[in-house]
Amino acid sequence: MSAGLQGAAPLLEVRGLHMHFPITEGIVMRRQIGQVKAVDGVDLTIRRGETMGLVGESGCGKTTTGRCILRLETPTAGEIRYDGVDIAKLGRKDLVALRRRIQVIFQDPYSSLNPRMKVGEIIGEPMRVHGIQPDGARRNARVKELLSVCGLDPNFADRYPHEMSGGQRQRVGIARALALEPEFIVCDEAVSALDVSIQAQIINLLEDLREQFNLTYLFIAHDLSVVRHLCQRVAVMYLGRIVEFADCDELFDNPLHPYTQALLAAVPVPDPAVEAGRSVRPLAGEVPSPINPPSGCVFHPRCPVAVPECKVVRPELRELRPGHWVACSVVN
Repeated sequence: MSAGLQGAAPLLEVRGLHMHFPITEGIVMRRQIGQVKAVDGVDLTIRRGETMGLVGESGCGKTTTGRCILRLETPTAGEIRYDGVDIAKLGRKDLVALRRRIQVIFQDPYSSLNPRMKVGEIIGEPMRVHGIQPDGARRNARVKELLSVCGLDPNFADRYPHEMSGGQRQRVGIARALALEPEFIVCDEAVSALDVSIQAQIINLLEDLREQFNLTYLFIAHDLSVVRHLCQRVAVMYLGRIVEFADCDELFDNPLHPYTQALLAAVPVPDPAVEAGRSVRPLAGEVPSPINPPSGCVFHPRCPVAVPECKVVRPELRELRPGHWVACSVVN
């Protein structure tokens, strides 16, 4: 990590974030019979100007964490401090101003764009809604400028989304996110729906835009190779909780948590000879249900190094090395 980022002030601080969805039954007299603990005590700090990776298996709570930070969901408990202000408690009127500063790039470029609107209208709509560029001619000029910045022909403003490829649509989604000149962008699996060759183009574009506009990213992904290329720091999530958190190179070179080790061991090696000679032991069992997570360490039913203490004691994140935090009672 660069020395500049090392000393950068935090832009976003998440403390004790919980997001529990109620499970109800009945039609007339509805009553709650349980909870889905999608996010169950997440702590994160994202520095201004960095790209933070958030990785884990499907269903671990990555997207829900991102939606809480965007305030698309109102968290059950916890603090989300953005530039010193706890946005978890903001009302609707205050959230409108926040929308200009925090934007999102969605996973699916096919469903995140309105098929009945032309590309120019899709990108121009946020500016019109927020009153940034009331003049139509200037707004259209800004739309074409954004298309050009994102590597598209400005004339694409007159096209509909169905007339474009998946990579082109995702570039439109990026241009729409930039329309309000935000500081912070949540990239929710922003490249997972694209072909590998297109993924590389979009990743390079995101990196260039971060440097050009001094952006800060939360990059949610399950592809660890993408995360290693793009991110400065990485948080590993399992069943609603952060289990490891470190600088990118440190995490990939010296994974300490058994779950992180298993994730990295499952990444295929491009060399067929090396891949054929590897012995990968998949994790035993399946991910437990977030409706009834295990007591103690949530990973203990599948952990190869679990001890009896792991069943009863919930490990807190500990800084075992400078900047390297791990939630595990066994690792030292």
